[in-house]
Amino acid sequence: MVVLDSTIVNVALPHIQAALGFSDTNLEWVVNAYALAFGGLLLLGGRSGDLLGRRRVFIAGIVLFSVASLAGGFATDQAWLLTARVIQGIGGAFAAPTALALIAVTFPEGRPRNRAMGVYAAMSVGGAAVGLVAGGLLTTYASWRWVMFVNVPIGALVAVLAARVLPESERRTGRFDLPGAITVTAGVAALVYGLSNAATTQNGVSHWGDTKVIVSLIAAVVLLFAFAFIEVRSEHALLPMRVLRSRDRSGSYLIMLLLGTAMFGMFFFLTLFVQDVWLYGPLKAGMAFLPVTGAIVVTSVVASQLVPKVGARPLMLAGGAVAAGGLFWLAQISEHSTYVGGLLGPMLVFAVGMGLLFVPISLVSLSKVADSDSGIASSMLNVGQQLGGSIGLAVLGTVSWSAYATSFGKQAAAAHLSPAQLASPPQAIIAHALAVGIHRGFLVAAGIALLGLVVTVVAIRVKREDLAGINPMAGG
Repeated sequence: MVVLDSTIVNVALPHIQAALGFSDTNLEWVVNAYALAFGGLLLLGGRSGDLLGRRRVFIAGIVLFSVASLAGGFATDQAWLLTARVIQGIGGAFAAPTALALIAVTFPEGRPRNRAMGVYAAMSVGGAAVGLVAGGLLTTYASWRWVMFVNVPIGALVAVLAARVLPESERRTGRFDLPGAITVTAGVAALVYGLSNAATTQNGVSHWGDTKVIVSLIAAVVLLFAFAFIEVRSEHALLPMRVLRSRDRSGSYLIMLLLGTAMFGMFFFLTLFVQDVWLYGPLKAGMAFLPVTGAIVVTSVVASQLVPKVGARPLMLAGGAVAAGGLFWLAQISEHSTYVGGLLGPMLVFAVGMGLLFVPISLVSLSKVADSDSGIASSMLNVGQQLGGSIGLAVLGTVSWSAYATSFGKQAAAAHLSPAQLASPPQAIIAHALAVGIHRGFLVAAGIALLGLVVTVVAIRVKREDLAGINPMAGG
């Protein structure tokens, strides 16, 4: 439910935009508001479970998530919806890391825990694509508000069952690293806010020189440096530096950050493309992405069987190269492309790359981690994925809308459109400009994926025997 909510609203975005009057650039914040709160508070959520009891924090997070979903479904303006999305993210940030920790508490080490971790991994991998399908179904047969309402009965059922079937963990002594949580959340929010507002809008005006953009980016740098300073000196650090001392582990987190940047940006802009350029309805748009889920899950299972035989590094190298190739192929999409050749083919290639990457990255991030740090090490993967998604929407949005504005301006000038025609331009001009913008954005995404491949080459040195006995997909 938590992972699914990162993308379930994507298919409904045009309907949300029409209902509440979002601009194209501000529309990204319907996704970003959730991802920022979720990613920024994940470490604090995991620490809260350690100190206050994991079951208690898990239930509290699910209840908060569900109440915010109910409120968001009734939103009548932009501020209302964005506030609800932020609160959803806060609830998810407290539920997700405690859910992973509860698996370790509930299932004994060995085959039972491996099987449970395999299910957890499958949900994490497939949740984003399933969200697009669910969003399409709900938007088509109900309304965009049901992409929010659907969480309420599920969350209520989970909270009731959790109180009955989940064990409570022992509380640990310590205190919260509130300065660290505040600085890292505010720093990332300022970074993404600055990048999003720097994007060129559809009227062709660049905002890179705006005071609010410059101030936001400077504030982001200051806050993130302050977070690093606080963590080094804190006795109760939100992110203990010992977790990052392993080059392999730090490399895996950076790779996940880069993959999140490419993946969430891809889903966001492809959803807009198939609806605004190919004029797909929300259900058809959601179903268009369904094959991605199956491809990632199947490839992940295959990768889990290959890790003991070939090791993590070869799979990560192959997966990184395949994912980058899929994104480069996807960048060739245009308003004249077919679904099979322009969308399905490159998406499946990208999905295979992601499947090859996800399992070994998870294993490397948990290799040789002390039991007391396993929750933090696991949470960092979610942090990388979620914050990468937010940064990806901002960066790819900047590139895509800038290219869109340039293309639109050239076409409008060549067609000698009058001011009245510019207010309601021909669909062909809009479609071509959007295709150009998405082409440029996906080229950048492919470059980001290649950067992840470079990080793998430089940082990942884990040996095959180091991963023995922690395969999360074994027996799944």
